[in-house]
Amino acid sequence: MMTLVLAGHANESIDVLKVLKMVLIHDLMEIDAGDTFIYDTAKNHTNTDEERLAAQRIFGLLPQEQAQDFIAVWEEFEEGQTAEARFARTMDRFEPLLQNASNQGGTWAEFNVPYDKVYAKKKAIANGSTTIWAYAESLLNESVEKGILKK
Repeated sequence: MMTLVLAGHANESIDVLKVLKMVLIHDLMEIDAGDTFIYDTAKNHTNTDEERLAAQRIFGLLPQEQAQDFIAVWEEFEEGQTAEARFARTMDRFEPLLQNASNQGGTWAEFNVPYDKVYAKKKAIANGSTTIWAYAESLLNESVEKGILKK
């Protein structure tokens, strides 16, 4: 839903249906393979191999042409080079920021993640939307002011 609401803030013209497919397929792979915590220092949020195996297994149940299409959409998201992929990745980074800002720091507080680490990971939001990044950056600064994100 967030993608539909915020699509008008993309830096470039995007195919919204393709972005929706990307975020749904990406989330499905994370559900199956396990979502690596973005601030994890051991894996550094890279579990592409596990997600690739999940994609091949899950989409392998579909007719070959459809499976190839879904895998191609997932790979496009992972590569992050198209306008759609950049915006989909913006949505992927923005949503947890909204959660943490609204629930007293959430995982930032639970795992004692400092502002500089959050900022470094979240600034990628700007690649898909400078407008959303401006808002996200203000939320990060407000979170510091409220004491729910430590500098």
